[in-house]
Amino acid sequence: MPILRSAALFAVAALFEIGGAWLVWQGVREHRGWLWITGGVLALGAYGFVATFQPDAHFGRILAAYGGIFVAGSILWGVVADGYRPDRWDITGALICLAGMAVIMWAPRNGA
Repeated sequence: MPILRSAALFAVAALFEIGGAWLVWQGVREHRGWLWITGGVLALGAYGFVATFQPDAHFGRILAAYGGIFVAGSILWGVVADGYRPDRWDITGALICLAGMAVIMWAPRNGA
């Protein structure tokens, strides 16, 4: 059950993190304005808040694992929101990142 909870928190945090970055991008690069930028900044703050609910208390481990989620999630977000078409190397890299995240977060540890 702790792995399912952790995975669900990663999914919610990824939605806030990637969505927030996308909103800021849209606000600045696509000239959609301050409302979009503000929404993005708030979503990025929510990402940080959600990250604190991970069962593991090691900030470095959590942040490193979110890095893997960010890579894979960003590619998926680009596909859904912007029509991005990843090539096989994008997909391979994303899968490597997800595998790294799983090792960082859920590998058995002795007393750590």
